[in-house]
Amino acid sequence: MQKKEKQKKQLKFIYMSNENKEWPLWEVFIRSKAGLDHKHAGSLHAADAQMAIESARDVYTRRMEGISIWVVESKHIHASNPEEAAAFFDPAQDKIYRHPTFYNLPDELKHM
Repeated sequence: MQKKEKQKKQLKFIYMSNENKEWPLWEVFIRSKAGLDHKHAGSLHAADAQMAIESARDVYTRRMEGISIWVVESKHIHASNPEEAAAFFDPAQDKIYRHPTFYNLPDELKHM
């Protein structure tokens, strides 16, 4: 079974290297054992999502520190413009309900 998987990867490599000359860039997010959120770990090139996940596992979780991996093709990430941050985030300042400083949280609440 492993021999067939290796052959598939080799064929995929030959196909991708002849057609595109460069694989797409993928952003990698790792969830650590102690964390509840995924954090950006880095970027890598891969032919498809499965290859990106396997490569991310090999590159970014060598010491068994991760329990979940997300990959997203870089071209699908859209971001706000840092130069327009003041105007973009300004509306949040005038809405008091967005600042829960006056709530009393119960002791049983572990992650907030």
